[in-house]
Amino acid sequence: MASPADEENGLSSSMRAPLLQTHGRLPGHEGEATFARTCFNVTNALSGIGVLSVPYALSEGGWISLALFFLVALVCFYTGLLLQRCMDADPHIRSYLDVGEFAFGYNGRIIVAIFMYIELYLVAVSFLILEGDNLDNLFPNLEFQLLSLTIKQKQFFLLVSALIILPTTWLRNLGGLAYISAGGVVASVILMCSLLWIGVTETGFQMKGRVLNLGGLPTALGLFFVCFTSHAMFPTIQASMREKTRFSKVLVISFALCIFNYGAMAVLGYLMYGENLKSQVTLNLPPGKISSKIAIYTTLINPLAKYALTITPISFSVEEWLAFHLKRSHGTLVRTLLLLSTVLVASSIPFFGYLMAFIGSFLSIMVSVLFPCVFYMKIYRVSFQRNGFEMVVIVGVMVTGVLISVVGTYSSIAQIISSL
Repeated sequence: MASPADEENGLSSSMRAPLLQTHGRLPGHEGEATFARTCFNVTNALSGIGVLSVPYALSEGGWISLALFFLVALVCFYTGLLLQRCMDADPHIRSYLDVGEFAFGYNGRIIVAIFMYIELYLVAVSFLILEGDNLDNLFPNLEFQLLSLTIKQKQFFLLVSALIILPTTWLRNLGGLAYISAGGVVASVILMCSLLWIGVTETGFQMKGRVLNLGGLPTALGLFFVCFTSHAMFPTIQASMREKTRFSKVLVISFALCIFNYGAMAVLGYLMYGENLKSQVTLNLPPGKISSKIAIYTTLINPLAKYALTITPISFSVEEWLAFHLKRSHGTLVRTLLLLSTVLVASSIPFFGYLMAFIGSFLSIMVSVLFPCVFYMKIYRVSFQRNGFEMVVIVGVMVTGVLISVVGTYSSIAQIISSL
């Protein structure tokens, strides 16, 4: 029977029925991560490769698009809070898939799984592309001969990156991953400081660039959404937290840190290189300089720190589906095969910027903006009659998200096709 508090919030007794215990459970180590470790995990989840593409996004949209950057951050923070409330609706919810099932039954779980896993998988692929591009920039013109096969430098660097990342994917405790996440957060700060140093000592800063570029806004918005859309990992991270009621404070701290870091990177990069910015700002840095090498080396740390956290929800579900989650050796095999598959895909997709724009415009908006709004309205029975102002805000967020998704997805796909 529903409690009075639940009835007031719009939760029916049927909605409070416990979820199946076998769905979405983390394989051990639940509730072990401290508040600080959770902050590191969420900040690391948010402050990923978007930090490299956000200057390019600003160059695509122009200076006025910086206002859209802050609007995107606010929208994603709000939907993060909605997602947390959805998790708070039932103590058995342990994953993003559980939220979908709690709201819409098994069909909701399947739909969420399709979008969420494709998004996380492509983000993991983009990490490897980034590693290959930047190592290629550091060590150009390398080529290896293995028997009758010729291994090109970028393929070689993808393999090296995968071998380095592999041990981090075997960690099953998100509290332990927090130490790796801390390295990713520190790397983002070092990258921003390195870019500032290069601007002061090498390239200088010039007030150049377009005020507004309407044609580039779809790409810019898609890349902005990539910066703040890690919602698929939020439930998994919250489930690993000791004090789950403090997760909203974690979101405040993590979003504030990432807004400052992303915003500073965007402005610095655009002031330094203007319209000549490449899809990754590190590819613009002057070769051979110590400051450039520091920036690129720290850039390489971010995917190493973030890959395991990104792939964890996928591996948990695969292990669960295969009923291997009680056997560590089988879990290790699943994660190893997932990593190998992303290496193969990364070697065949060279369009980093366009891929990121597609992820942001289509998959990230669906998973991080539209789904949390729909789930929240369903679970808490939000309506114009009961919650007029809140309903207006949520509908406004959803309409804006749909418009941006349609335009941005079309633009990114068109750019990928034209580059083939």
